[in-house]
Amino acid sequence: MGSISINPLSAQPKTDQLLLDILSANNHPIVKLVLKNPNTYRCQIIYTQVNRDQHNRPSFKNYYYNYDRNLYFNPASMVKMPLAFLALEKLNNLKVKGVNKYTTIQYDSSYPGQKTAYADTTSASGLPSIAHYIKRAFLISENDPYNRLYQFVGQQGINRGLHKKGYTKARITRQFMGFTEEQNRHTNPIRFLKEDGSLLYQQAAAYNSDSFDFSRDIKLGKAHLDRNDSLINEPFDFTRHNNIPLQDFQQMLQSVLFPASVPVTQRFNLSKDDRDFLLRYLSQYPSETSYPKYDTSLFYDSYVKFFFRNNTHKMPQHIRVFNKVGWSYGSLTDVSYVVDTKNNIEFMLAATVYVNSDNILNDGKYEYDSIGHPFLYELGQTFYQYELQRQRHYKPQLSNFDLQYKQRDKDDKRREIKIVDN
Repeated sequence: MGSISINPLSAQPKTDQLLLDILSANNHPIVKLVLKNPNTYRCQIIYTQVNRDQHNRPSFKNYYYNYDRNLYFNPASMVKMPLAFLALEKLNNLKVKGVNKYTTIQYDSSYPGQKTAYADTTSASGLPSIAHYIKRAFLISENDPYNRLYQFVGQQGINRGLHKKGYTKARITRQFMGFTEEQNRHTNPIRFLKEDGSLLYQQAAAYNSDSFDFSRDIKLGKAHLDRNDSLINEPFDFTRHNNIPLQDFQQMLQSVLFPASVPVTQRFNLSKDDRDFLLRYLSQYPSETSYPKYDTSLFYDSYVKFFFRNNTHKMPQHIRVFNKVGWSYGSLTDVSYVVDTKNNIEFMLAATVYVNSDNILNDGKYEYDSIGHPFLYELGQTFYQYELQRQRHYKPQLSNFDLQYKQRDKDDKRREIKIVDN
């Protein structure tokens, strides 16, 4: 289904017996198929057990299936998660009075290909803000908000920021705009405005002069379609694409949900309001959101909750999933923290799977619906059922994650959003 070429020797994939034991309990044919062919499906799983002490302080233990930091998967929209964290951190580090995530932001253009942004018709005010871009990036994983967060933080700020926190293998080089490498190094001039429209703060256009390590060749498949939809009988080259190991995503999410569980140097500089905001929109459903007003028949509650996404499209009332997903080029990925407030259980689960049987990249023909989504759903249910029966010394108190969400106003007659780029 896919081949990979890597220069340095890869470490032996890490697999723990506990995961093999848990996974063996699921006899679903698709689960058996994927686990029988880990190289074909490039499947990696990290199950994080969370245990509390008598003071409700959590400890974390990771268990792995076929985990290899050098086994490439396309992170796709997963990169929106660290970009949201970094954007909020940058706002806090600026320390400019009046500039925060809710402040109106305007994007100008100073380099070929760049696009301006002066309005956002999906927000209550009709104006853009970092907060609203993060909502759109999390609720149904829209792409333009990612580009705007990238432009605000800057390519240099993104990569230096992640490396400083210890994510040295993280590499974010590309916007979702079909840009050249040089275009991606340039980011827009930006203005923050007061409520009366006057200038509050201005950020100049930026250019990243830092170099990247592209010494490891990463090529997948036997052929691919180019930008003109012409078939090229060569593997697709991901060498210079975005690249972050699965465990780094898991750690980033853990560091925001449980800041005290990671070293201070690894934490994002977030205020309490920032963290509350992130918790809300990492877990909120489109049906609970008025701005943007998404069509909930298309963007249903489990739309970006892959471990609970089945044919009913509904989520259990007592379960909340704080997560981010990504899908592109045949890769499906979900990194989640799952909370069940009825049964007092919690766990983290991260997984990626590659479904591309024709071995052709960029042709739009992937087995997302027939293999990818059913596999991730079964995976989520397998670990959920395991957690339901797992014995704990101390039951967790999960009130911090038992948020109150609003339902959309039934009298709101505005047109629903049906078409998005995600």
